[in-house]
Amino acid sequence: MTIYDFTTNLDRRHTNSIKWRVKDGELPLTIADMDFRVAPEIEAAMQAKVARGNFGYEYTPDEYFTAVASWYQQEHGVDVAPAWMQYVSGVIPALTACLNYFTAPGDGIVMLEPIYNSFFGAIEKTGRKVVASQQDYDRENHAYQINWADLEEKLADTKTRMFIICNPHNPTGMVWSKMDLERMIRLANQYGVLVVADEIHGDLVIEGEDYTPTFSLDPVILSNVITLVSTSKTFNLASLQAVTAIIANPLLRDRFAQAANQQEIVGPNLLAIPASIAAYENGGEWVHQLKTLIKHHRQLVQQVLATDLPELSLVPGRGTYLVWLDTQAVAEDSRTLVAFLREQTGLLLTPGTEYRGNGKGFVRVNLAYPTTVIEDALARLVRGVKAYQAQK
Repeated sequence: MTIYDFTTNLDRRHTNSIKWRVKDGELPLTIADMDFRVAPEIEAAMQAKVARGNFGYEYTPDEYFTAVASWYQQEHGVDVAPAWMQYVSGVIPALTACLNYFTAPGDGIVMLEPIYNSFFGAIEKTGRKVVASQQDYDRENHAYQINWADLEEKLADTKTRMFIICNPHNPTGMVWSKMDLERMIRLANQYGVLVVADEIHGDLVIEGEDYTPTFSLDPVILSNVITLVSTSKTFNLASLQAVTAIIANPLLRDRFAQAANQQEIVGPNLLAIPASIAAYENGGEWVHQLKTLIKHHRQLVQQVLATDLPELSLVPGRGTYLVWLDTQAVAEDSRTLVAFLREQTGLLLTPGTEYRGNGKGFVRVNLAYPTTVIEDALARLVRGVKAYQAQK
């Protein structure tokens, strides 16, 4: 078995990395990409493509869709027909295409807040309205649950046209159960609401029961569901913008293809296909080792909180390499704490307000770094929080 390199501290400054566009000495645990070198099998596939020396227009071959199907059988034990699939260049472009094609300006788009912040931009830039169904937060157990009465009320509104599901949920890390997914989709179907499921973190359930892909549910309830999956988070290939839409209903699939073509998001870039095929066919062991490391980093966070920062609490989400910290006992508004940490320690975290809902009392932390970096970040966090409390 190959032992992959998750210890090298890559210098990403001055490489056009959005996350690392920071001052010297600052440490950003913010944007959701990883600070690990990609799996060598993926890198080799990209180098081989470039070595051919011709960079013309590309199409998506059948081998790509076969690789996606094989991955879901191998890693998640579910079957999916390649015929259900459509390649698109990015989750947000795909969502924007759906908004423009299936809804109209002024229509309501339901989401479970707090939720991934880029969804808000896609909805609001197209003139649609965010309809927030707030998740119930159990402060004692630090867990989120769906407020079913509120969700149904929002879906039943005649102005609601779409429901965006994020599974595993970003930023909380909650992994929706099969029962919850079926209930959400049945409610949407009852009121004629299109479901778009963002599942690009689905391969990154760190512990416990695996996630349930929406496309693996009973086809009877999938007539109005579009699922989006990708190598972007799993294999750290976000800049390649390779996403697969999986749609059981052939009529909806045809309409989605029209939407994607109108938006001009069906053509892959030079490296998207070879990198994705290499990832799906040869990247399994790399992902398994990655998840073991992320689990260790979660444990480090829990240990530091228990020993040095008992005022902070870790929301027990099981998915993604992100963690959601409850900071309400320390700061009424996490933005003030985040600003203080950056100024005093150089540690950058994402304030929960970015994700709306009850995010004001939380911060999101990225754990996809070498362990030495996480240890440095946690030391800065302890030092910064204690200093913040002392100056209050």
